[in-house]
Amino acid sequence: MKIDIILAGVGGQGILTIAATIGTAALQNNLFLKQSEVHGMSQRGGDVQANLRISDKPIASDLIAKGKADVIIAVEPMESLRYLPFLSKDGWLVTNSTPFVNINNYPDKDKLIKKVKAVKNNIVIDADTMAKEIKAARSSNIVMLGAASSFLDLKYEDLEAAIRTIFERKGEKIVETNLKALKIGKEAAEKQI
Repeated sequence: MKIDIILAGVGGQGILTIAATIGTAALQNNLFLKQSEVHGMSQRGGDVQANLRISDKPIASDLIAKGKADVIIAVEPMESLRYLPFLSKDGWLVTNSTPFVNINNYPDKDKLIKKVKAVKNNIVIDADTMAKEIKAARSSNIVMLGAASSFLDLKYEDLEAAIRTIFERKGEKIVETNLKALKIGKEAAEKQI
């Protein structure tokens, strides 16, 4: 078992929480994990990404080479395209359709989504709206994790357990909200597969 995952988004969108959740699920299954993250611009709404490599054998490097990512999980559509050169030919691009417009010349949303949908294996969901519908606007990142859950070579139940571990200090209501966000993301992606 080996899976290479790139997480992409903008500062404040919860990329590192997605990484922590996947990493916790992997470690709870005694898998090897290497993670590289760039989050220096996270306070300013800049590009944030993480490379996550999971395997049942030791991993030499934390960086994913171009054309080798099995999954790209993006909480922002323009950021999904930034890392597209890293996606393997049979990899999955899972992205939020809601843009985070933080620059004056942000590309046209419809053109972005058209490029995303041109990728052979793609899932595009409106995670922001879905999270708001369950009164959990801050959980759109977990909605995206749910949408990608079928492509991670981890059991869904292990992701649920990881969410419980990560959010337990915030109380049962937060845990349940994030479990619900994970579930609606998974269900939305399954409708597109």
